[in-house]
Amino acid sequence: MRFPAVAGQFYPRDPAELERLIEIFLQDTEIKPDEKILGAVVPHAGYIYSGRVAAKVFARLPPAETFVITCPNHHGVGSVVAASTESWKTPLGDVDVDLELVDALPKQIIDLDETAHKYEHAAEVQIPFLQYRFRNFKILPISIGIRDEKTAMEIGMEIKDAVEKTGRRVVILASSDFTHYEPDEIARENDRYAIEPILKLDVSTLYRRIYERGITACGVDPIGAMLTATGAMGAEKGELLMYATSGDVSGDYTAVVGYAGIVIG
Repeated sequence: MRFPAVAGQFYPRDPAELERLIEIFLQDTEIKPDEKILGAVVPHAGYIYSGRVAAKVFARLPPAETFVITCPNHHGVGSVVAASTESWKTPLGDVDVDLELVDALPKQIIDLDETAHKYEHAAEVQIPFLQYRFRNFKILPISIGIRDEKTAMEIGMEIKDAVEKTGRRVVILASSDFTHYEPDEIARENDRYAIEPILKLDVSTLYRRIYERGITACGVDPIGAMLTATGAMGAEKGELLMYATSGDVSGDYTAVVGYAGIVIG
């Protein structure tokens, strides 16, 4: 069992309080599932900062048998590319990993390693939103601790191959924040520059622009893997649902973190 690492820090530990907070985030957003959606980019900061942006995405997601969650490895622990096979516990209950989908992975790039996920918050914070919205689903968390376009694309193709083998109805979530600790105006400009190729499913341009400006988005490879997989599965374009920065909550615009909610279909 993978126990919560950031309950009580990034989101409430008490189940009732956690549900109330998610309800608040969703109260001004229409729940409008779109069956065309195959993937998404979702932020992973503390809910108080990025929860409203995340809610815009979760309100649009269709039901799926399995939600694949690609995320960065902030701690550098464990395998560089690692899938989890243990069930995940949150204050809202337990969620099983789709072991058949894990077994179908070619595993040329993706290892099986729980230590990579033990302390990582980026996949964990997505799960309570999924539990609030859906029933009878499984997950497949995959952490990525490397910045490399070729590797990200290979991960994406491994995910696509496993989906084809199993015939699963999946949605792939790329967990990522964008610019870190820059003035608000600079963060917004750089993030617009990075988001534009994401909306076109253009992985190579995304990487070029990230390197060109030194943009400090933490989930570039999770995004690259998701775009590769969803593009191979038939996705054609992305839609930016909401962008915000931590300054919109804290009132401090001198050093912000950027958050984008994007759906791919």
